Amino acid sequence: MKHKRTFRYGLNLALIVAVSFVGGLTVAFGQEEKPAEKPAAVKRGGRDPFKKYEILIKPPKTNSKLEAPSIQARIERYKAQKLAAAAAHITPPKPTTALLLNEMQVTGIFRTPRGWAAMVEATPIKLSYVVYPGESFFDGQLVAIEEGRLVFRRETVWTDGKRDKSIEIKALRQVSTVQAMTTASASPATPAPENVKPTVPDQQ
Repeated sequence: MKHKRTFRYGLNLALIVAVSFVGGLTVAFGQEEKPAEKPAAVKRGGRDPFKKYEILIKPPKTNSKLEAPSIQARIERYKAQKLAAAAAHITPPKPTTALLLNEMQVTGIFRTPRGWAAMVEATPIKLSYVVYPGESFFDGQLVAIEEGRLVFRRETVWTDGKRDKSIEIKALRQVSTVQAMTTASASPATPAPENVKPTVPDQQ
């Protein structure tokens, strides 16, 4: 009986040792096979949670007025448009389409069979043109001709594509006293009367 008890006790102890050994191996292998934890990925376009929050200040959009090309560039553009119109057999644009409103002076206002007309002088090129209501200019249009003044619709273009329209009035240029005196002095002298005959000296 004692031998049987001793044998059973030894067998149980061996089983306990074997189970403990197998459990230890399982835990060890489980720890080795467990993958290392990766840091949380930051979403594309999102904010890094470990970075201090900073307020992003967007610079304000600058909006300025578009400057007109030089007079020579506008004249070359007008010539190209005129050639293209001739090739297409359509009415060519008028020379005033190359002029800015601040580049001309109103030198005269008069009535024609077509209605009121005005004489304007292009100051950069020293040329004069007859214009009627509806005439187009580089930065505006002639709306009406009134007594002593012209009414224009000016168009301003900005860098963002916006267009502003405003009314501009140009008065008839007044002739100065110096110009009036110069014109008077340049007028031809009064011719001699035709009924006055030259004196013929007596023949001896």
